Amino acid sequence: MPAHSFEPIRGKIERFSFSSLNLENQIGDPLEREVMVHIPPNATGKLPCIIYLAPFTGTGFARANWKAFGETLPQRHERLVKDGLMEPSILVMPDTFTSLGGNQFVDSAIVGDWGTWLNTDLRNEISSRYDVSGFGLVGKSSGGYGALVRGMLDDCWAAVACHSGDCGFEILYGIELPNTLTQIKPHGGVDGFLSYVKNSNSLRSADFHTLMILAMAATYSDGTLPTDENCIFDDDKWSEWKSWDPLNMIEDHQNLPSCWIDVGDSDQYNIQYGLRQLHNRMMELDIGHEWEEFPGTHSGIDHRLDLSLPWMASKIQSTS
Repeated sequence: MPAHSFEPIRGKIERFSFSSLNLENQIGDPLEREVMVHIPPNATGKLPCIIYLAPFTGTGFARANWKAFGETLPQRHERLVKDGLMEPSILVMPDTFTSLGGNQFVDSAIVGDWGTWLNTDLRNEISSRYDVSGFGLVGKSSGGYGALVRGMLDDCWAAVACHSGDCGFEILYGIELPNTLTQIKPHGGVDGFLSYVKNSNSLRSADFHTLMILAMAATYSDGTLPTDENCIFDDDKWSEWKSWDPLNMIEDHQNLPSCWIDVGDSDQYNIQYGLRQLHNRMMELDIGHEWEEFPGTHSGIDHRLDLSLPWMASKIQSTS
């Protein structure tokens, strides 16, 4: 069985919250968000700041929770530093959860301007509290997508790391849309399904997958699906969604910071196909990046942080 970490946290863990008008939204989520920060022991001077972006249905500081036969993100951070594998860093774990279950870290009238919150509000708040040498983003799944897309759109990140981030929307979301239609039909459509979720005492796995697609609709479009009830695609609306696909975005946003991309070769959401295509296109465009397709699925891949976190800290320090 995998080893369990009994190691106490020996560095500092701090929590604070702040509000931002950039998070004004149409779904009633709060503007005040909590942030957890971990700094390993004996860290001095200017430090690289690594912001962890959570996957769908997750949030940043949940990664500090005790985990059976594993280690928390702060434990991992301290182990890597203690073993001389990583520069001490400021590890930031913000609450980025939404009432739709997740976050793609782009600006949305419905969900809130999370992209602006990241590149402006959160960075400014961290800079006012800590001595930062530079900033980077790392995440898995939706968080990995957020890291990659923010790297494309912003000029303030020294490094970004994408673990199994959403890519290849034709395969990733195209397959899910028929299932979404099937799930919302008994509830009379999108609004009825959202009401069911809000008032339900427990949710099934299928409910979470449906909610995920509706969160994408609120992020990439106007909250409605890009198909009719018979799954006939609305070309204009589907084009809105696909404009946010990294496969398409890379054509207009090629000036990325240092970039890490990896994915499991058996990802159950078929993300390996989209990221393979992105890797190949980035090679054609001569966009430097780290790439690896490893044996694994979309699940149980936290061990990949043993590679990306030291890489990120080094890249951020080298640009400061």
